[in-house]
Amino acid sequence: MSTETQAPTTVNNIGVVMFTVADQDAALEFYTRTLGFEVRSDSRFGENGEHRWLEVAPPGSTARLALNPPMFDEPGGSAIGVETLDLAAEHARLSAIGGIDMEPLPADDTPGAPKLFMLRDPDGNVVTVVQV
Repeated sequence: MSTETQAPTTVNNIGVVMFTVADQDAALEFYTRTLGFEVRSDSRFGENGEHRWLEVAPPGSTARLALNPPMFDEPGGSAIGVETLDLAAEHARLSAIGGIDMEPLPADDTPGAPKLFMLRDPDGNVVTVVQV
């Protein structure tokens, strides 16, 4: 597979990742109250304000997560990775909240793989928490 292109890209950043969610308010609750993300944008658009652009992100992050209602497919099925300096502490924090569909911490390290655990939001989107 060649990594060469016709012309160099002008893209220099991944700014926003988009998840399809069934209910933007329920997703907002999960990402802000459970995961501790902050709201970066919450605005209405369209002729009568019938559409909503909603973005959340971890505090200090330059990348954002847009929580969109279904447009072409059903909610769920997307995935993102978020980073932490203390995987065990984040796992303990989320475990204490309860009611989160979350994989346990791995018992041992797999050579070459980062330490991580995964959880699902209420729509089935996967959030992988990776220790950096």
